[in-house]
Amino acid sequence: MVSAITASTIPSSGGAAPMTAGTTAAGSTNFDTFLRMLTTQLKNQDPLNPMEGSDFAVQLATFSGVEQQAQTNKLLQMMLMQSGGSLGQLADWIGKEVRTTEPVWFGDKALTLDIAPDSRADSVTLVVLNEAGTEVSREEIGPGEGQIDWFGRDDGGEKLADGRYSFVIESSRAGEVISEDAVGAYVRVAEAELGNRGIELIFEGGGSALASDIEALRGAD
Repeated sequence: MVSAITASTIPSSGGAAPMTAGTTAAGSTNFDTFLRMLTTQLKNQDPLNPMEGSDFAVQLATFSGVEQQAQTNKLLQMMLMQSGGSLGQLADWIGKEVRTTEPVWFGDKALTLDIAPDSRADSVTLVVLNEAGTEVSREEIGPGEGQIDWFGRDDGGEKLADGRYSFVIESSRAGEVISEDAVGAYVRVAEAELGNRGIELIFEGGGSALASDIEALRGAD
């Protein structure tokens, strides 16, 4: 089961109301009451006229159903609490840009990359990988750190095809590579989704990343 919020489903205020302690207590009480009733029935049945096997099977099936419902209610409570808390807090992220090292969509607009090479480097190369992880271009960008605009050109100066790309910088000193580091790129958030791995941000153009892995957040241009 997955919960999600998108730009079209953000409430004006508040969020999902979590299940109250009274609701949880009521479900637990019903389960305990049923268990005591079944136990009492088994203890006080007539030894000379015991419960029919079919009736007992029905009782056990009912018992199993009540137990399953109790577990389901517990799971729903946890999900509602998460949806009304952490997920709701990310509603403000929809439409903004986050920095991620996951593959991001490149189309007509330049991407903003955050470059942070090894401080010992005297030469820095930006390596571009397609969504399959295959290198498609590399460019010498010189030492120094900060944000740069990437216009998506291949080694021949031609625009790369629209698609999702990720980036790595190779830091070199005296002609030898001393480190390789993933480069963060900014991408707009289209949706926030609560899944099995936690809260996941869905990017425009496809691709995603866990909210816990996001490095920075900024307003979109």
